[in-house]
Amino acid sequence: MSPLPVPGGPRAASAAAFAAVLAATLAVLPSGAAHAFTGGNHEDITRAALPWEPVTLTAMADAHDGAINANDRRPYFGVGPLHCDNADYLAPRYSAGYPRTRDEASTELLACIRTSVARFRNAVRAADGLVGTDGTVRADQSDLSTPCTWDEKPGRAKCAVLEQLGRGWHQIEDFYSHSNWSDRPAAGPIGLGNPPGLDRTDHPPFLDIRRYSAMKDADWTRDARVRIPEDLTTGCYPDFDSTGVEPADCDGRVAHSPTLNKDTAASARAGAGDDFRRATAGATAELTRQWNDFEAELLAAYPDHGRGAAMVCALVHDDPAAACRQAA
Repeated sequence: MSPLPVPGGPRAASAAAFAAVLAATLAVLPSGAAHAFTGGNHEDITRAALPWEPVTLTAMADAHDGAINANDRRPYFGVGPLHCDNADYLAPRYSAGYPRTRDEASTELLACIRTSVARFRNAVRAADGLVGTDGTVRADQSDLSTPCTWDEKPGRAKCAVLEQLGRGWHQIEDFYSHSNWSDRPAAGPIGLGNPPGLDRTDHPPFLDIRRYSAMKDADWTRDARVRIPEDLTTGCYPDFDSTGVEPADCDGRVAHSPTLNKDTAASARAGAGDDFRRATAGATAELTRQWNDFEAELLAAYPDHGRGAAMVCALVHDDPAAACRQAA
């Protein structure tokens, strides 16, 4: 799908609106072909990764209305760090005079990671509302008999946690589609139209979101930067990058489309070295890791009266008030 139009008047006003969304995402959040995997692919990955009961899993994973796809709605759709876009780079041995340095590309990737760190922190805080001080699950705060709305407004605690997790996990899944982390390049010369592939099957060490959430932003940023491989690239896409600039085009840069993305099995890069399957498998394993890390954080952050265990129970069950009576 092509970039969605920005509502509300002339280009200057649109740029200001997107800049405001970007600023809110990167700064205002408390710190204590297709543009992304299609909604259906996000759903498949998320369902495969999470051991949740069906109603709760649908609230997170649904291709149209799930929290995992909330970042693909306006105005979030056009903000590059919410999809790990624009961290593009080719080393001089592949492209002399590439218009973006390794450091600039890494800075853009760090902006993407920063959104997930912020959302992780928010989700941990929001989970506090799921359970009373005595460790009892709050039925009114964990009920999903009416749908959640992903509008970042105050509401039921379970909806708030799911929204924060979904908005933080979306770009982590996108990283696998939009980068060359798990790729094998096509046959032929490596260059602008055929970037290198890292052929990695391990977890990216710079996506250690739980560990980073406990660190000062300056400290985890330094840690993550040195863990980014020299030849890692994501694709240039005409959305707003972390500086609030929207590229007019991606001429002379590794392009999201048609060059690098694996958003569908029909994408050009998807067929090279079975890259679509590798990207979806990597994203699935990564999301499982992210959920396990979040579960561990709740247990560590809320040990009194078994509150952390009750929070986990409330998040994975469809009727927590009944299922989690003994969680504490």
